[in-house]
Amino acid sequence: MKNTWKDDSELFTLMRDTLYTPVVGDILDTLGYEHQFLPPGIKPMRDNMVVAGRAMPVLMMDVYGPQEEPFGLMTNALDDLRPDEVYLAAGAHHRSANWGEIMTATARTRGAAGAVVFGYHRDSRQVLDQHFPVFSLGGFAQDSGPRMKVADFRLRIEIESVLVRPGDIVFGDLDGVVIVPRETEEEVFRRALEKAQGEKIVRAEIEAGMSSTEAFRKYGIL
Repeated sequence: MKNTWKDDSELFTLMRDTLYTPVVGDILDTLGYEHQFLPPGIKPMRDNMVVAGRAMPVLMMDVYGPQEEPFGLMTNALDDLRPDEVYLAAGAHHRSANWGEIMTATARTRGAAGAVVFGYHRDSRQVLDQHFPVFSLGGFAQDSGPRMKVADFRLRIEIESVLVRPGDIVFGDLDGVVIVPRETEEEVFRRALEKAQGEKIVRAEIEAGMSSTEAFRKYGIL
């Protein structure tokens, strides 16, 4: 099966419309990439949110008390976002919110695909009103100003053993957020599309009376 997409825009649309994280994770497993899901506590603010884009990793760090330059390089990172990129931040302890209304407005206006934060969000109503995919550990109103800053961005980061590099693909839905390494993306998504189609066939066979055992023996899909 040849690629059915010609560029990132078509691929990300295909991912949002056709794929889901379990099938992509399954393909990554078969290719030997067994540690690609971010921590399971990272969830979308709404169940129907889907994020698909290229990672713009952001490194956060703890601070304690008022800072000469509050938030560090946070505004720089936001202003550097490009279309179809995902603001993906981690690094600080979870003592405050790391995403909010104004950050959402900036990212959305710059054409970003979404935000994934290994931390909390706030301004929930104002964020949801903007219809922008945000994934986090949940809502928490406490401000990050005297507690956290952005130390750097567009660099390799690690989130609980998952390596995220600039340009890797970020795909998130209700079942989690998975990172697809850039060097394997074509094979992963080609195979994932094949498997998603196969799962539809298997489900139809089972609903028509075939046993799971027989279906798995015939199609190798469960």
